[in-house]
Order: sequence, then structure tokens, then C-alpha cells
Amino acid sequence: MISALRGTLVRIGHNFIENVWRVGAMARFFAMVLLASGTSFRRFRLVMREVYFTGVLSLIIIMVSGLFVGMVLGLQGFETLQKYGAQESIGVLVSLSLVRELGPVVSALLFASRAGSAITAEIGLMKATEQLTAMDMMAVSPTARVIAPRFWAGVISMPMLAALFSAMGVFGGYLVGVVLVGVDNGAFWSQMQAAVDFRYDVMSGVVKSLVFGVAVTVIATFEGFDAPPTAEGVSGATTRTVVSSALTILALDLVLTAFMLRGDH
Repeated sequence: MISALRGTLVRIGHNFIENVWRVGAMARFFAMVLLASGTSFRRFRLVMREVYFTGVLSLIIIMVSGLFVGMVLGLQGFETLQKYGAQESIGVLVSLSLVRELGPVVSALLFASRAGSAITAEIGLMKATEQLTAMDMMAVSPTARVIAPRFWAGVISMPMLAALFSAMGVFGGYLVGVVLVGVDNGAFWSQMQAAVDFRYDVMSGVVKSLVFGVAVTVIATFEGFDAPPTAEGVSGATTRTVVSSALTILALDLVLTAFMLRGDH
């Protein structure tokens, strides 16, 4: 009994130390990426190529998901607001929900699932096939040539994807609220414009999407760079990217929302 308990405590302590070590290694890795970013920006075509890979190729899933989320918000919101005779405010409900919260969070989760996992798998495969080692032997920095362009591509793409998600969501709410259930078109748009504040609502969504973009791309590139050079290692790193990114996004969302609400008051 005592030996089993001691073994359990040893495993818990080992896992805790391992996770602390990984957080420290990720922070050092992030610093290395920032130091190597100058080389990437001097060859900006590398960054733009990765923007296409991470951002443009994610457009379909982001826009379609945003449209359906907005339509669901419109249906649920109309059903609730109708009980209080406030169905004309459906545009306010949809727009504030998307711009402040759902747009950045859901688009970041989709981005992590689609682009983050692909970045991890690509870098992990390059490590497994010794392409990164070959770059080192040719005096080419893998951090500047491979990691930094993907990092900045994610940081650039994430706010734009979140904005498109919110725009498609508002359009979905319009289709349900105005076209389907017959809310007045003028009331839908005018109340939305009066309620949504650029500084407190739109900018808070932009800040959140930027932070989520940094977090997801740091996790994705680090997991790929740190993956064991085997098929199983790359598979495990891809899974860790999606899980860690999702948990990090939700935790950061709580922290950022708390700070922003305190700033509003």
C-alpha cells in the first residue's frame, strides 16, 4: 500500500517537473523565434507563403462555421428575446456575442485544429526526415527559415480569420432575423450600430485574436520542433498541439475577459 502510494506520488512529481520543464523550454523557444524574426522579414515572401498555407486555406471552414454559428445565435436569440418583446434587438445580441467572444474563441479553436495541427505535422516530418539537421549542416538556421515564417503567418492570419468569422456570423444572424423570421431590417442594423463600440467591443476582439494567434502558433511550432523523429512521435505532437491549444485558448480567454471587463469599469 505504502509502496503503491509512493509510486503514484513519484509519477505525479515526475509529470509536474516534466510539464514545468516544457513550459520553460517553450519560453526559450519563443525567445529564439523572436530573435530570428529579422531574417524572416527580410525574406518576407516566406512569411506570405505561409500566410496562404495557414490563413487562406482555412477560409472555407472559418466562413462556413461563422455563418452557421450566426444563424444558430439568431434562432436562439429570437426565441429568447421574443418572450420579452425585444426581438428587434436580435442584431445587438448576435453582433456583441460574436465580436466580443465567439468570433475570436471559436475561430482560434478552428485555426488550432486545422492550421496548428498541420504546422506541427509539417515541422515534425521535416525533423523526422532530417531536413532540419541538413539545414544546420549548411549553416542555414532552421528557426529563421522554417519556424519564424510559420509563427508570423499565424499571428497575421488569426485576427483576419476572426474578423471574417464575425462578419459571416452577423450575416447569418441577418438571414435568420430579417429574412426568415421577419425582424425589421432597419431596426436590425441601426440597433447593432448603436450598441457595438469600436474601442471596447471590436478592439477587444482584435486583441484576443492576436493573443490566441501567438499562443497557438508558438505551441504548434514548438511541438513540431520538439517531436521525437518517429511516426508515433509526430502523431503524438500533433495531438498535443490541438489539446494544448484548446485549453490555452479557453484559459487566456478567461484572463483577457476579466481584464477587459475591469478596464470597462
